[in-house]
Amino acid sequence: MGLCGGKSAGPAQSPPPKTRDSSAIKKEVKDGGIGYAQFIIENTGKITEHYQLDKKKLGEGSYGSVTKATNISTKAIRAVKTISKTQMKNIERFKQEIAIMKMMDHPNIIKLYESFEDIRNIYLVMELCAGGELFDRIIESGHFSEVQAAILMQQIIRAIYYMHENHICHRDLKPENFLFMTKDPIEKNFLKIIDFGLSCKFSPDQALTTKAGTPYYVAPQVLAGKYDQQCDIWSCGVIMYVLLCGYPPFFGDTDADVLAKVRLGNFNFNPADWKNVSDDAKNLIRWMLKMNPRDRYTAERLGNNWLSPVSGVGACRIRT
Repeated sequence: MGLCGGKSAGPAQSPPPKTRDSSAIKKEVKDGGIGYAQFIIENTGKITEHYQLDKKKLGEGSYGSVTKATNISTKAIRAVKTISKTQMKNIERFKQEIAIMKMMDHPNIIKLYESFEDIRNIYLVMELCAGGELFDRIIESGHFSEVQAAILMQQIIRAIYYMHENHICHRDLKPENFLFMTKDPIEKNFLKIIDFGLSCKFSPDQALTTKAGTPYYVAPQVLAGKYDQQCDIWSCGVIMYVLLCGYPPFFGDTDADVLAKVRLGNFNFNPADWKNVSDDAKNLIRWMLKMNPRDRYTAERLGNNWLSPVSGVGACRIRT
C-alpha cells in the first residue's frame, strides 16, 4: 500500500436507523472486543484438516489469495486469506496487522477467527463478506442519495470511534478497504473495514510520524510527518464527499498533483453536482476536512450531527 494511487452511488425511501448517542457508543466500546484476542486460535496443523477450501479464488494479489472455505466440523462458511511468506515485504508490519485484527470485535470490522501456519504460507480464517467493495458500488451507481450515504457513514464512524477509543489509528481509510456483508441494498446491509495493513497503535500524547495512506484520502498532516488519529476523520470526510458526488474533493492527473492539492486543503462543492445535497451534509464534510486537526470533529462528536437524520429535537435536515 503506502502512498500509491487509489481507485476513484439510486434514491432510497426508508430512513436509516438512528445513530446511537455517545453514551450508547461508549457502552459498545466498553463491552467490545479488546478481550477478543484471547479467543483467536493460532494453529500449527494443516488448514485442510479443518477446512474444505473452494478451488475457485475470490480474489488474488501479490501477497497471495482469498478463498471461500467451509469448516469441516461446524459447516460454518468463512473466507481464508492465504499469504505467501516469500512475498511478505515487511514481516513486522504483517505481524502488527494481525495483532490489531485480533483486538477488534465490532459489527463494522471484519472478524478474524483463527490462523494457521505452515512452511510456505500463513492462513487467516476470517468472516466472509460476499457483497463486494464499497468502491465498486460507487462505480456502479455514480453516487448515493443522502439517506444511503448517511447509513454508510454511520457505520464507518462507529467503527472508527471504536478503534480510536482503543487507541488504534487506521491510516488508510478508502472505499476499497470496505466490504459489504451481502449483495443486499445498502439499507439492509452491513459495511466492514477489511484492511489493517497500515494501522497502528497510538498514544494520545505522542505524534505519529510514518507517512502512510492513499493520495486521494490522506490528510495533509500525514504528508508533513506529524499527525494523530484525526487523520482518519479527514479520510472519512473525503469518503463522504465521494459518496455524495462520485468523485474526490482533491483531484489531479498524477499522484503528485493530488498530493499538492491535499496539502493546500482547498475544495469546493460544484453547484451542478451538489444542488440536491443539503447544507447540513456539506457542513459536516467541511468540519471533517478542516486543515487544523484540532478543529475537526472527533469520531465521538460525529455521532450527533447529520448522521442522525431521524425526526426529533435537534435533528439535522436530510434530503431524500
